[in-house]
Amino acid sequence: MRYFVLATDYDGTLATDGHVRENTLAALERLRASGRKLILVTGRQLDDLQQVFQHIDLFDYVVAENGALLYSPATRQEKLLGSQPPSEFIQALRDRHVEPLSVGKVIVATWHPHETTVLQTIRDLGLELQVIFNKGAVMVLPSGINKAAGLLAALNEMKLSPHNVVGVGDAENDHAFLNLCELSVAVGNALPMVKERVDFVTQGNRGDGVVELIDKMIADDVSEVDEKLQRHKILLGTQADGSEVQMNAYGTSILLAGTSGGGKSTLATALLERIAEQNYQFCIIDPEGDYENFEPGVILGDTERSPRIAEVQDLLEQPQQNLVVNLLGIALQDRPAFFAELLAVLLELRSRTGRPHWIVVDEAHHLIPASWNPASLTLPQQLHGMMLITVHPDHVASAGLSLVDTILTVGNSPEKNIKLFCETIGHCPPQLTPQTLEPGEALAWFSKKDAEPFRFRITPGKTERRRHVRKYAEGELGEDKSFYFRGPDSKLNLRAQNLILFTQIAEGVDDETWLFHLQQGDYSCWLKEAIKDESLADEVAKIEKGNGNSASESREAIKSAIAQYYTLPS
Repeated sequence: MRYFVLATDYDGTLATDGHVRENTLAALERLRASGRKLILVTGRQLDDLQQVFQHIDLFDYVVAENGALLYSPATRQEKLLGSQPPSEFIQALRDRHVEPLSVGKVIVATWHPHETTVLQTIRDLGLELQVIFNKGAVMVLPSGINKAAGLLAALNEMKLSPHNVVGVGDAENDHAFLNLCELSVAVGNALPMVKERVDFVTQGNRGDGVVELIDKMIADDVSEVDEKLQRHKILLGTQADGSEVQMNAYGTSILLAGTSGGGKSTLATALLERIAEQNYQFCIIDPEGDYENFEPGVILGDTERSPRIAEVQDLLEQPQQNLVVNLLGIALQDRPAFFAELLAVLLELRSRTGRPHWIVVDEAHHLIPASWNPASLTLPQQLHGMMLITVHPDHVASAGLSLVDTILTVGNSPEKNIKLFCETIGHCPPQLTPQTLEPGEALAWFSKKDAEPFRFRITPGKTERRRHVRKYAEGELGEDKSFYFRGPDSKLNLRAQNLILFTQIAEGVDDETWLFHLQQGDYSCWLKEAIKDESLADEVAKIEKGNGNSASESREAIKSAIAQYYTLPS
């Protein structure tokens, strides 16, 4: 199940002339019976709503006063999300004959044409207030308070993510909360500007439109609009013609395969960074400690301490919390069993909340090995939001690979990874000639679509460029990872144990020594293998391959490339 919550406006959406019809109430009850939650998001004051709507207890939470008040019908507890404007503001409006004037626990409201007087009064008193309009209504609220803020507060109480919410509304003040929801819907009678900005418009008006939407949620999670949700696409890179390569944020499972040093980490961290930027929750299972510096996720476990599954569960209960589960503290032979136990917990959490949205399994050939019989018992036949990363796709259990619909492959002979994938799951591979990828390129195949594999250039993320900045710029690399300026006859033995020393020594070595290493591609090789910065290595490789570059020109170009990725002392 993708959508666990329906968040709906009241007037003009759920209600007709202030009242909810019986067929709409019956649909709300059907939705609750399906295991989903309901949140009412309204501009009305709570006491007014309770007078006109006797079935408020159908909802898990009510966001009233246009986002300023949160109410739980089950406990009858209220929570103010802002404070009421000062009494002198309210008195000033009365003195200026603003009528009608409604004062709630936070909200102050009137009607057109009093908006000019309201705005002038706010300016005269120097108050930090905002005015929100809704079909002639003029609502005054503290800055930052709107329906989106109220809905987010309700979801936080429920420990649910906006990515698992369908929102439906009809008017101007609904824009904010509809934009927050994964799927935004307008009822048929909605204002034209609302219809233009949502993902889906119902045929029915008001309550009939809500009934239509509920039936679609129960039937198939409104799957008919999945391909239209362009605002949630995840960028992979660009093709030769400049067109962007994207994937769906939901309903996709990925195999990321390729040789060591071929760019898997560049692509994986870029994808995870963009997933995090859109506030999808992820959990990375990291057997080798490769994500210990990945900022969007909290690290749990290290070489001295194995992670505890209860801790994983507790942290992931928070919708905004991403997690890296480091398995270095667990013996190699015990990791598959630990993963099986952990996966069961993650899937149980998903069944309740829809999260984590992405489960990333690095070194998948170790955690889901082909020789491990229990793998087929722990992996369901369909599982979205999985990313399996491996250098050996044929060593991964077929039960794991059968989940995959998107193959991303990098490094040498990328077409072989597609062939191995197909052979493992018994699928007929596409016809592919041997491929030679340029540095920073990948080969993609959407296996469930009628499309051929294609190449694209990876768009690296910010994390890749920040990796180990202090360590590599200023730290002490070991002798085996340092760069040695030796020259063609090995007359020199100048060691650069970090990037600062590399640039300093580069300034002083003779042109013959500099060009010797340049022409052999030694600089890019060192940056890729020792510094582990594939993006920078790709840039330097281009300089090394440049024709006609003098020693001074190539020196400056490589120094400039390093400076773009690392901040070095002047």
